Amino acid sequence: MLDYLIKGGTIIDGTGAPRTSGDLGIKDGRIVAIGKLDEEAREVIDATGKIVSPGFVDVHTHYDAQVFWDPDISPSSYHGVTSVFAGNCGFSVAPLVPEAGDYLMRLLAKVEGMPLQSLQTGVPWDWDSFGSYLDKLEGKMAINIGFLVGHSALRRVVMGEDSDKPATPEQLGAMKSLLKKSLSEGGMGFSSSQSPTHNDGDGEPVPSRAATPEELIELSACLRDYPGTLLEFIPSVGPFSEERKQLMTDMSLAAQRSLNWNVLIVTRGTKEIFEEQLTASDYAAERGAEIKALTFAQPVSLRINLWSGFGLDSFPGWAAVLSLPMEERKQAFADPAVREKLVAGANHPDIPVALKATGNFKRMLVEETFTDATAKYQGQVIGDIAQEEGKEPSDVFFDIAVADDLKTTFLPNLGGDDDESWALRGQAWKDPRTLVGASDAGAHLDMIDTFAFSTTLLSLGVRDRGLLTLEEAINEITDRPARFLGLKERGQLREGWYADVVVFDENTVGKGPIHTRYDLPADAGRLYCEAEGIENVLVNGQEIVRNNQLTGAKPGIVMRSGRDTETVPIPACR
Repeated sequence: MLDYLIKGGTIIDGTGAPRTSGDLGIKDGRIVAIGKLDEEAREVIDATGKIVSPGFVDVHTHYDAQVFWDPDISPSSYHGVTSVFAGNCGFSVAPLVPEAGDYLMRLLAKVEGMPLQSLQTGVPWDWDSFGSYLDKLEGKMAINIGFLVGHSALRRVVMGEDSDKPATPEQLGAMKSLLKKSLSEGGMGFSSSQSPTHNDGDGEPVPSRAATPEELIELSACLRDYPGTLLEFIPSVGPFSEERKQLMTDMSLAAQRSLNWNVLIVTRGTKEIFEEQLTASDYAAERGAEIKALTFAQPVSLRINLWSGFGLDSFPGWAAVLSLPMEERKQAFADPAVREKLVAGANHPDIPVALKATGNFKRMLVEETFTDATAKYQGQVIGDIAQEEGKEPSDVFFDIAVADDLKTTFLPNLGGDDDESWALRGQAWKDPRTLVGASDAGAHLDMIDTFAFSTTLLSLGVRDRGLLTLEEAINEITDRPARFLGLKERGQLREGWYADVVVFDENTVGKGPIHTRYDLPADAGRLYCEAEGIENVLVNGQEIVRNNQLTGAKPGIVMRSGRDTETVPIPACR
């Protein structure tokens, strides 16, 4: 007898092949039959008129802390995601020593927008090795999750308060040993960041930014001895220099593994930049390496505020003010002299084009306010308010924020929702040099809604704009990322493979309205949206979502390199 019979659906198997009609039989966590089936089953799912596809794969998340208070890993699980990778950007929470815990908490709060009070009350911080961290999660997850080993965590554990300095040969040797140990315990690879937007809880560059190219290459080389591993890297903002392309290529060659970088922003206004960034893949391929760019499934929608300051702290002069205690920070933002310096910093000529819109106060939307005095501004553009009140747009920005205890949410006008940008985005999705899925789920909880990348792609990208066929889109978020990550027997609906399955309505699939939901430890909030049109989600042959409700099942596994992944050779090793 089957455990599940998914009957009468339209099967899209993940490979890009045309859809077929048929049934899906599941037993002991595996797909055991596909076709016209008459076998009995303990559970029958009527998929008539619905699409049956592989579970979606998310390459880039930051669920490292959230797994402790939300083992259902929401909202990803609701949106059909069945396997994710975390520990990206160099920001894993393991390995760990007691004196590093407070620093890593404050780093995550600053650079990844996780509420500090939630990290303090919702995470035990009582592991030491990478393996002991994974062990704490084993058997408790609703979906499958693997973790990369983060460079900043390695540096802080080995170098302590000196992690903002170049490593000595002895310190580098200790980091290499610790990385190898972490990989042997199941770490999925190595992640790092050189991004100027990545600053720690003190407003200083995160530890990985102090690394030399030689350090990055030597740490990358550790991966070659550990099967099923890969590299993730945040290289910079804006066009890549020859040196940056060479560094990523050298990292890939040293590791004998592929490297994915975050994030390729595709809009009409960034066309020259992203086309140049994609040449990093060509540069690498010519030298036997492999580099792929992660790109969004939607226009970038970035919410900013002066409470966290992320995205603003990269402007000259801003990090020092944003690192002040909250009352002192409010006083500083109210000071005309300080404002003048900050406005100059936001308009500095050396700011990358990709960041300039974040400092364009005139075009910002006041998205959410928090006091009666500021409520009248919600939904208005700052430039319009400034004209009505006879003020400078920057003064309107600071005045509203200060009156709101710095909690006001502003929405910069980043563009990208026009037809030309969408057409370019569709071309980028099909480009073999990219992967779709820069979701950042679990991070920037008050800023972004890209966690719903899967349902967004299927609705806006496929149904509304026809930029991909449904078969192509499903391939982009199932088999393609699964094969890139080296996931064993996942990413396709195939007899003998794991039964990670989504049943959804192609006519209604999408994401619901964005809203703030206060369900984090210490009653902190996060942006959230429900999934629409997702009927059933199965992980390892067990149903975790039925009619947009969790079943309570926790069949997900903590994926470990070599056991659950296999090495994907780069061109130089084929």
